[in-house]
Amino acid sequence: MTTSTSPAAATASISTAATAATIPPSPSPLPRYSLLATTRTIFDGLIADPAIPIPAAARAKAAVFDSLPILPCVFKECETVAALKGVEGAVAAAIAEDRYGADDAAVRNDAVSIDLQHATMFLFMAYLASVDGYTKLQPEVKKKLVDTDFYAAQSDPYRRMSANLYRTKDNKFFHIHGSLDASTTLEMIGLPSHIPGFTDYDAIISKIEGAVIRYTAAELEAMNAEHKQAGVTALPRDEFLATPHGALLAGLPIWESTSLESTTPPTAWPSTPSNTGQPRQILDGIKVLELCRIIAGPTIARILAEYGADVLKVTGPNLSDVPFFQVDGNMGKRTCTLDLKSPHGRAIFEKLVADADVIVDGYRTGAFARLGYPPSYFASVAKARGRGFVYVSENCFGFKGEWAHRPGWQQIADCVSGLAWAHGTSMGHNEPVIPPFPMSDYGTGCIGAVAALAALHDRATKGGSYWATTSLVQYDILLMNQGFYPNSLWHRIRDMHDPAVRELHYYDSVDRISATALQSCIKLRPDVFAEAFSTAGDELSDEEYNAKSRYMEKHAAPGFNGTIKVLKPVVHMTSAANAFKHASRPNGYDEPVWL
Repeated sequence: MTTSTSPAAATASISTAATAATIPPSPSPLPRYSLLATTRTIFDGLIADPAIPIPAAARAKAAVFDSLPILPCVFKECETVAALKGVEGAVAAAIAEDRYGADDAAVRNDAVSIDLQHATMFLFMAYLASVDGYTKLQPEVKKKLVDTDFYAAQSDPYRRMSANLYRTKDNKFFHIHGSLDASTTLEMIGLPSHIPGFTDYDAIISKIEGAVIRYTAAELEAMNAEHKQAGVTALPRDEFLATPHGALLAGLPIWESTSLESTTPPTAWPSTPSNTGQPRQILDGIKVLELCRIIAGPTIARILAEYGADVLKVTGPNLSDVPFFQVDGNMGKRTCTLDLKSPHGRAIFEKLVADADVIVDGYRTGAFARLGYPPSYFASVAKARGRGFVYVSENCFGFKGEWAHRPGWQQIADCVSGLAWAHGTSMGHNEPVIPPFPMSDYGTGCIGAVAALAALHDRATKGGSYWATTSLVQYDILLMNQGFYPNSLWHRIRDMHDPAVRELHYYDSVDRISATALQSCIKLRPDVFAEAFSTAGDELSDEEYNAKSRYMEKHAAPGFNGTIKVLKPVVHMTSAANAFKHASRPNGYDEPVWL
């Protein structure tokens, strides 16, 4: 088993231009491969796909792609997410044209551009964020955070490893997942829920695998179903696609949008001041109620905040969340706490709903329906007020098929879809290995944001209310549909990275895998990561720094008692603006009111 250290800080100064990565010379010529051309091909396929519900005006928009990133993954992650960001920009430009284009020719001809390096950084932006220079991987950052890890599922190393891949009795691989309270999963496999002082990484792996290996994969599947846990057998892609659920999802678009009601008229965009001297934002005045935690759902709302939406994140008083993810994931938002099981909390929530435009739901499928708030509730409110809603839901397994009810997370999606097996094999192992970073989370968040933008355009031009659904597995299917890098090229890319990346195995935690990959990326491309991990420019005011930096921006964040650095919005438009209105803050920081 391997060990790893925290990423070394890059020391280069703030860079306003990227340097292309260079693949070392080879004794034999490589097949010609172009990241930019592949990104363009993926984008053209998505923007023209009639199954994807985007405005006709968006299909006519162009996107320009630039730069060359390198990740230690055989998947076309950067090309796929850059293409998705291009679609996001195209739909955003269509909204800008509908909202502001009548009196502004520049908006009607707005150009969208995507930097591939920037888009790739979006896939692991939580790992680039910091508070007073402390990153997710540095224990010192905890003193800056509000502790929302109520059940120590993140902070206790033993309990943290209840979310990991282990070998089974029948020589398969099963990913148990204790979610945000590890007790049920650990007790399910016959282990104590807590072992105080048990922190040795290798010893923890041995103990938990020693318990898991007493069961077959089928037995673990049955146990997970009984205890409603988020575990899954790691499947090769062909086996997943051969299941009824895999076959069903493979035939669906990356998101679906269905009508909740069609009686409300087209909703005019909110009136906003003109001639302010500042670029206008396409979602200025749009109210978004976020009901999410962790990454994928909050990313949907974070992107909407980039375009100027007033986002209010609602969490429960006793619901755990990963503390550091709030540093980056809560950018542009205000946050509040409501108990939806109390009459007082429900009354406030329903008052917020009455004035909202978008609902983003990232909890387990049916959780809000069980509280009395299914999608049909929002349709009834829309009819009563005469103004439609956009309801966006994301989950792990999708909203159709026999596994739609199953709970899950990024690692679960990557295991069931075949992504983990493909990554492990590409690293030379006959075993699944979780890919680095929560890239499926962020990719799904981008898809959900595009779905919200497209539905808002429909609400404005056609009327009605819409329910858009997407999932982590649907992103994984899209990613693998693009194929892998040619072997000769992939082997060269893989060999450029630190050997420690190839030494990772199925039993290594997502934290170790991501830390090792990030350290390698920093060594390979210090120019790209300088802004995130260097102190250069920290003496500048926030405004001066943000004007000079290419990828990162910094803000005073009283909620974290320090200065935060986070990734800038990826989509660039020449006329309309996408920029955050608020610095990040912890969950539960604000009052539950609209501005």
